[in-house]
Amino acid sequence: MATVIVKGEFINNPSANNIGRAVFVHCVATGATQTISVKTSSTVDGQIYLHAAGDSIIIEKHPDQTITLADGHASAVGSPRG
Repeated sequence: MATVIVKGEFINNPSANNIGRAVFVHCVATGATQTISVKTSSTVDGQIYLHAAGDSIIIEKHPDQTITLADGHASAVGSPRG
C-alpha cells in the first residue's frame, strides 16, 4: 500500500468530475468490475478496469480532466515527497 496525503473528502460514484482539480486521484471500486474513464471535455483520454469491489488505483491526471467511476469512490491525494 502506498503512502499518500489526503487532500479532501471522497466523492461517491463520480461522473465527469475533476475531483477538485486534483492531479492524483485515489479510486476504489465498491461494486464488481468497474471501468474508470478519464476525459478532457467529451474526449476519452484513457480508461482502466478494476476487477472487483475493493480494488483500487491512484490515477495521475491533468487538473482539467474528469473522472467517471459508476460504482466507487474517488478522492484527491498527494505524494508525501512533494
